[in-house]
Amino acid sequence: MINSRITLDSSKRGGRPCVRNLRISVYDVLEMLAEGMSEAEIIEDFPELDSADIRACLAFAADREHNLYTVTV
Repeated sequence: MINSRITLDSSKRGGRPCVRNLRISVYDVLEMLAEGMSEAEIIEDFPELDSADIRACLAFAADREHNLYTVTV
């Protein structure tokens, strides 16, 4: 795993990667960033998160993207 902040638990959020065993998934954080929310706005809405959690979500997504393979036909 990229970072100990990203956890997998089959009993939370259908086993999706989450932040520190919270019910906030990596996808949730990435979606908020994609919608234009700032890091400060996300932390204001979810005070249990911190800057390192948001960076861990980005690193997790980057690592996952890096490990994708392109198939050409």
